[in-house]
Amino acid sequence: MDKHLLENPMTSIVDVRTDEEFNESHYPGAKHIPLDMVEQRINEFKQMSTPIILYCRSGNRSGKAMEILKLNGITDVYNGGGLNDMINQ
Repeated sequence: MDKHLLENPMTSIVDVRTDEEFNESHYPGAKHIPLDMVEQRINEFKQMSTPIILYCRSGNRSGKAMEILKLNGITDVYNGGGLNDMINQ
């Protein structure tokens, strides 16, 4: 993922981990939408400014969330990988 995406003020950052993981730590300013809620909250994603960066612990859940969004017509979306990947950009 391109570091410039994180620096873009229009970028929406979404944590798709569990409530427990999010409450333990998260990327500053990240919105929290757990993976199991992504499909039900598609309209919320459609209202977000783009690009949208998704992240989780390893990049697996954010990859699944990215596929769900793309299947629903949201194409300016990126897999940010894990939280550590995001912090160390």
